[in-house]
Amino acid sequence: MEKLVPSAAAVAAFEVLAADLADAGVTVGKMFGATSLMIGGKAIGCLHGDAVAFKLGQDSAGHAAALALPGAALFDPSGMSRPFKDWVVVPLASAERWPALADAALTLTGG
Repeated sequence: MEKLVPSAAAVAAFEVLAADLADAGVTVGKMFGATSLMIGGKAIGCLHGDAVAFKLGQDSAGHAAALALPGAALFDPSGMSRPFKDWVVVPLASAERWPALADAALTLTGG
């Protein structure tokens, strides 16, 4: 797995996101070797370098909206051109969209 070290700004933005989601039962854990947003043992998002990858469901409106953001792409944690089709990586530059995307991921997961 490609190990990207997040900047202090990305870590801070991720921590704010996690705190905002705590009331919904979201906890912070580890998945894919990364700090992740978890609900019921399932990851809905994870910090990936200066971005957050969200599980949005391949054919959802949230997935399409996330991919339309500048710099967003399908999540390829291995870095070997094998992306997870349900996951989209959204860069720190679009951090204002992270809460809505986390909500969409939470809805998808049944949280």
